[in-house]
Amino acid sequence: MTDYKTYLDEGIADINSGKFLDAVEKINQSIELKNDWEISYFYRAAANQALEKYDEAMLDYTKALQINDRMTDAYYNRANIILSRKDIQNPNIENAVKDLEKALELDPEFTDALFAMAAAQKKLGNYHKALEYLEKLLEITPDAIYAKALKKLLLEKYIIKKSE
Repeated sequence: MTDYKTYLDEGIADINSGKFLDAVEKINQSIELKNDWEISYFYRAAANQALEKYDEAMLDYTKALQINDRMTDAYYNRANIILSRKDIQNPNIENAVKDLEKALELDPEFTDALFAMAAAQKKLGNYHKALEYLEKLLEITPDAIYAKALKKLLLEKYIIKKSE
């Protein structure tokens, strides 16, 4: 009999090979055998996210966080889904901000979360706050090209222009 860890390991291997449907099937088998392990829900969410099954991914990231509320990547990934979905007219950016705040509380140097927070703040019209997150990111990674580009955009289009 195959145990839950073996199914999960096979599912993760499938994710790494781009076989997301196979991954979901194997991880489902892992969850059938052990339904209280956050890692299984996290990886099934990642596979569903790659398949653009965002609602399922959100549910699984949430389930993973209910089991272990210290999963930094689950907060980040859940926020990233909210920020990147094109199929929702008015996404709840405030929920993304809450998730990113939690991710950054757990890991203050999580550069992807810092960039996502800057993008979220920009979407909310909080340009100075967005700039603060970019500054933190650039302290950690001075060569971050996307952060430099967003900083330049914020300064030129939203901050300096408004102060003129």
